[in-house]
Amino acid sequence: MAIALLAGASGLVGGFLLRQLLASPEYDRVIALGRRPLDLTHPKLTQVTADFAALEKVTADLRCDDAFCCLGTTIKRAGSPDAFRAVDQAAVLAFAWAARRNGAARFFVVTALGADARSRVFYNRVKGETEEALEVLDFKTLAIFRPSLLLGPRVEKRLGERIGAVVMWLADPLLLGSLRKYRAIQAEVVARAMLRCSFGRDGQGVLVFPSDEIEDLGGFGR
Repeated sequence: MAIALLAGASGLVGGFLLRQLLASPEYDRVIALGRRPLDLTHPKLTQVTADFAALEKVTADLRCDDAFCCLGTTIKRAGSPDAFRAVDQAAVLAFAWAARRNGAARFFVVTALGADARSRVFYNRVKGETEEALEVLDFKTLAIFRPSLLLGPRVEKRLGERIGAVVMWLADPLLLGSLRKYRAIQAEVVARAMLRCSFGRDGQGVLVFPSDEIEDLGGFGR
């Protein structure tokens, strides 16, 4: 049996993924790493509270086979571009380095549709730069998931995303063929795609899943 290490379990995708990992027979232990403890107990769950800027202090608690990263915020919530980069890039890379040092051969990460290190859009550029930096770590499998607008129950209400969800609901029937990747996607489906991608132990190199392929992979059984 394997050990899964998860960062971002308090978020939308991460919350679904945590419960799916705990229910999966593929893993007999799940380590949730976060800045604050979760209000959840489970026989397979170990919680580790840490500062992502100083993960070396908890290195001994992070031994794992696979690592799943669902860290992310928005520029509005972070408060500034620098604060956004600290979460979506610095924390992600710190987590990846810690996972690699502690035995992780495979890394599964959520970024965003449009991620591109050469993009003129700051958000997309940071996501793309992060993806490129992760490739340097030479995981046997680096699976990158680029969802479109995420749907699901959030504790924090985001007016812009609520409006966007309505617009996407109206537009979805028109997004066919190559445009299907722009359809909004349920966070639970993204989590399920990440879990399903982890089935099997073989290394697969760098895998990139745009939103339509995430839907195909994680939308089964709904």
